[in-house]
Amino acid sequence: MTQAIAMSWVVLKLTRNGVALGAVTACTFGPLLAFGAFGGSFVDRHDRRRVLIGTQLALSAIAGALGALSISGSMKLWMLYLAALGSGLVMAIDQPARQVFVVELVGDERTANAVSLNEVVINASRILGPAAGGALLATAGAGGCFLLNAGSYLPTLIVLALPLTAHTVASRRVEPTAHGHGSGALVGLRYVWRRPAIRAVVVMAAVSGMLFNLGVALPLLATRVFHQGGGGYGVMMGAFGVGAIGGAVIAASGHSWASGREVRVLALLTGAAVLATAAAPDLGLELAGLAGCGVVSIWFIARANALAQLRAEGPVRGRVMAVWTMALPGMNPVFALLVGAVAQGLGARQGFALAGVGLAACAVLFWQALADAPRAQMAGAK
Repeated sequence: MTQAIAMSWVVLKLTRNGVALGAVTACTFGPLLAFGAFGGSFVDRHDRRRVLIGTQLALSAIAGALGALSISGSMKLWMLYLAALGSGLVMAIDQPARQVFVVELVGDERTANAVSLNEVVINASRILGPAAGGALLATAGAGGCFLLNAGSYLPTLIVLALPLTAHTVASRRVEPTAHGHGSGALVGLRYVWRRPAIRAVVVMAAVSGMLFNLGVALPLLATRVFHQGGGGYGVMMGAFGVGAIGGAVIAASGHSWASGREVRVLALLTGAAVLATAAAPDLGLELAGLAGCGVVSIWFIARANALAQLRAEGPVRGRVMAVWTMALPGMNPVFALLVGAVAQGLGARQGFALAGVGLAACAVLFWQALADAPRAQMAGAK
């Protein structure tokens, strides 16, 4: 989060161009969409822990290079684009490896709770990260943000290098061909398409990107509807973040099995919460609505993610989670353009409401696909 703040700031200083900011986002998330399937295939063929050590080293090196360039005054726009593209390519492998490694560490019975705890960390970072980035920008400059990010990978690398304890399961190389699924990168896409429940939650994840990508619709809602400045926009972001942490805690403390019925109801509730928030008549109700959106949306996405992991068979789990990554956050640039176009053409409220309409429609469309969640399917997925 501190690096994202610094990159945006440097791009604005170099160009003062909003299109240039969008290009950085496209370079970061584009590889997840374009190469996610190949990343998942790579993860399914290699030791997950070694893969993660490699990705953490690569991301740390990219951040360190950005820090050195920024401090030396040698930073050019093309260098930022190249760094963003490199980070996106690494994350196309890192994201599915990280998610599959969770299952191997905690086992199927604790996966849903572990995924939810991860959401606590992610959403806490959405509140603390920008604050830390802003403080560093004011004191140490953009170079300080980049170097802090480079150093932040060290604790992760230490943990990954430690021997696994008796309470964990070592990551292992999986041979997909031995299980009749094939070894190609497109196997994950075919696998997801042929399983209605997994297909449903992946589509929902893609659509939910319209909500989680708050940097498009929310600033317009803050300025054009409620006539707020930067401080008001920050409070609105904070309201969503606080609610999101609460939703993740609720999901983490719940039962360990991700139910399809629960996912579809939470998707419908998220859609309704977004629509109600978009129609809020004053700022107080808007903040309450954003907090409510944070609760139900993160509860929903944590359960949907766990369902995808638990329903996927072990030999193709990496590729299935790569497809998930292609959907969220891989589809973010596409839906960001859509939300921006609607907000610009029809209004800020309509742009924000688009996510609610999409999620509610998905809940109805996939209602039958998520009709039940027999525990027996989990045994079959092992």
